[in-house]
Amino acid sequence: MKLSARNTLKGTVKQITPGAVNTEVVIALPGGTEIVSVITKESAESLGLAVGKDAYAVIKASNVMIGIDH
Repeated sequence: MKLSARNTLKGTVKQITPGAVNTEVVIALPGGTEIVSVITKESAESLGLAVGKDAYAVIKASNVMIGIDH
């Protein structure tokens, strides 16, 4: 797989919550951090996502916000 996105994080599908139109997918990264994404139900089915299967969280954004604690 080769992508133009700079942030590609490999993990394991931890949870899949299908809805009528969209599906929420939780990917557990090494070290315990979790990434949550909402994709179309059709995309989730097409990818063959299943709990325990390896998957990539691909982040492509033109803007990244930075925050700090006061």
